[in-house]
Amino acid sequence: MSEEKQHISKAEWAVMRVVWTLGKCDAKTVAKALEQTHGWAEATVKTLINRLLKKNYLRGERDGRRYIYSAAVAEQATMDTELSTLLDSMCAHKLGAAVNDALERRELSQTDIQQLIATLNAKLATAPDAVACNCVPAGMDDQCAADADCN
Repeated sequence: MSEEKQHISKAEWAVMRVVWTLGKCDAKTVAKALEQTHGWAEATVKTLINRLLKKNYLRGERDGRRYIYSAAVAEQATMDTELSTLLDSMCAHKLGAAVNDALERRELSQTDIQQLIATLNAKLATAPDAVACNCVPAGMDDQCAADADCN
């Protein structure tokens, strides 16, 4: 994402996933998909679509009496930015355990796992023995209680 975007809610993510998957679709199509997976009414979905239009995640193009919606942001770039933002807000000492837990709880393809192994092997060559505390300013990091628990 080239410009700073507002974060989107879990419900807005559901709408975006449908639009990313279908490419272009009208509100009825999105509503039909989300009614089946979430039980949401068409009015709820239209509200979410309007929020996403205002946040510049979606674009709408008039087609007769309806609008056709498409993503205004790339899926992978949006996912990468959101995940990086979340990870940046976490304690560096506990980040590895959190990422490990997240990976253990998800189904990944063999290709994804091979890519992760390659990335981890490359990082291992230059990884420090311990990461610095990122929860408090430098000079206070020697007081970090997490040091004893996490390294």
